[in-house]
Amino acid sequence: MSAQILDGKKIAGEIRELVHQEVKHLLADGRRQPGLAVVQVGDDPASSVYVRNKHSACEKAGILSIKHEVPVEISQQALLDLVDALNEDPTVDGILVQLPLPAHIDSETVIERIHADKDVDGFHPYNMGRLTLKMPLLRPCTPKGVMTLLERTGIPLEGKEAVIVGASNIVGRPMTLELLTARCTTTTCHSKTADLEAHVRRAEVLVVGVGIPNFIPGEWVREGAVVVDVGINRLEDGTLTGDVDFEGACRQASWITPVPGGVGPMTIATLLQNTLKAAEVFHNA
Repeated sequence: MSAQILDGKKIAGEIRELVHQEVKHLLADGRRQPGLAVVQVGDDPASSVYVRNKHSACEKAGILSIKHEVPVEISQQALLDLVDALNEDPTVDGILVQLPLPAHIDSETVIERIHADKDVDGFHPYNMGRLTLKMPLLRPCTPKGVMTLLERTGIPLEGKEAVIVGASNIVGRPMTLELLTARCTTTTCHSKTADLEAHVRRAEVLVVGVGIPNFIPGEWVREGAVVVDVGINRLEDGTLTGDVDFEGACRQASWITPVPGGVGPMTIATLLQNTLKAAEVFHNA
């Protein structure tokens, strides 16, 4: 078997264009341009790349992009004051505080300070709780993007054995909830999971997000499985690779996401969708 490629870059481009068309309709109706505020603390190179990509995507989709670059030594209270101001700003529909934050700032406190109806990252406890109860509003971007990719395979998810490797609040936990809502039988694996190989070999849908290059050997992948690799790791030679042995997995899987060009573009496209939704549904843009 040779896996088909789930081209996240292509699908994300289609989503961005749909968002662009909807924004144009809003403006043609005399309504306000949706706005996204991105707060970057410090000048971490990786964070700077992510912020630039989000800014560019917003501009191309017709969404107002507002960047706030603050020094790494900013106090937690000063950062919370900035979030408060953005919460009250009527031109801002979505607020994203780029993670990770410096060690002296508590990320959870900052995330909870963002109003739930402006939490376009989907990390606020309110939005996570709604997802748990099968009543989602603003859904975490990466898991929602993964669900969009899975829909494009045309494979019914109901009843499938789904295994998620990684239990982070950003990917693994909400991914489990997304697949559970889709009526999969789900298993979430983590650093204390015994016999990880056995779990992976059972998966008809495998989602991996641990941040370790080639962590899952290709021979572990079940024949015909759909493999979604959320990891993106830079090797010593400068190349990028995922958490799954791509070449080996391609010989087993029916569908697989590449790295790069798989999940990453979908995360940004979903962020635009969430911003548009926040503007239309919550803020009467």
